[in-house]
Parts: sequence; C-alpha cells; structure tokens
Amino acid sequence: MTTRIALFRGINVGGRNILPMAELVACLQEVGCEDVRTYIQSGNAVFRHPERRLSGLPGRIGAAISDSHGFKPEVLILTIDRLERAVRSNPFPEAEIEPSKLHLFFLAAVPENPDIDSIENVRAESECFVLEGDVAYLDAPAGIGRSRLAARLEKALGVACTGRNWRSVCKILDIAGQSG
Repeated sequence: MTTRIALFRGINVGGRNILPMAELVACLQEVGCEDVRTYIQSGNAVFRHPERRLSGLPGRIGAAISDSHGFKPEVLILTIDRLERAVRSNPFPEAEIEPSKLHLFFLAAVPENPDIDSIENVRAESECFVLEGDVAYLDAPAGIGRSRLAARLEKALGVACTGRNWRSVCKILDIAGQSG
C-alpha cells in the first residue's frame, strides 16, 4: 500500500460545493482508499491505496463525489516525495514565519507555455513569485484574498492548480509521514 495525498479544489469554499469531511472519507473509501485522514474542511486527504499507478484515481474520486453530491471537484494526487520536494524547494524561507501568507500552488502538470509577463503585470510590489516545475510559490504579505496574481494564476499558467498555505502544506506532510 502506498501513501498518497489528495488535494481537492473548490470544495467548502464560499458556501458552495459543500462536502463534509466524513462524506469525503466515504467517497475515497468507495474507490479503494484506506486509512483516510483529512485535514481541515478545504479538501485535503491522506490515504493509502493498493495500486502503485494511480492515473485514473482522480477521475474515479471526482465521479464518486459527483454521484453523491452533484458536483465534480478537481482532484490532484501527490506523493509524499513530491510534497517533501515542494517544501525543501521553498524559495522564500524567510516567509515561513507568516505561514498564512506563503502559498504553494500544486499544478496538474508542468506548464508548457506559462504567461510570465501576465503574472508580472498583476503581481503586487510586495508579492514574490517563483514557478518551479509543477509548483508555484507565492509570498503574499497582504494576504491571498487581495492578491490579483493568485486570482489569475491558473489562467496565466495554463494548467489546473490548487493552492495551500505553508501551514497547511506542513501539516499535510506531517499527517502523510505518520501514515507512510
């Protein structure tokens, strides 16, 4: 059994796409996930799964949620190694003291043709941004809710992504380490 991390985009945000964590656990168990643990209500799960290659799992999870709740969230599956690499590669270690301001955006793929000019045009002077492979790092001292860059990032990169603040990333990694 291999430990994996599932990050869900757009659940329990702004009163839409409501999915209680107990029901998320049930959906994950329905598609063969075991030892499921969740972290906060925004859609983070650590689980073990018997398949080594999980390319079809995000679609099966999305379908299970769609069948039971009427919406299909974007699901990104990470390995512990990928999450550890993202943490080790943080280009803004000084921002870790404000863990709610530092965000990591996990990308569904490495962007083939990211619009970096667009990102730079909307980036606030106080913000720092780095794209490193399949992870984008954003230090947003004024907060993510006010960041024009964060709001436009997915379109500029041309790939689906979901973001988590530093505190959440570290906690998910801790939970995954306990499971693996």
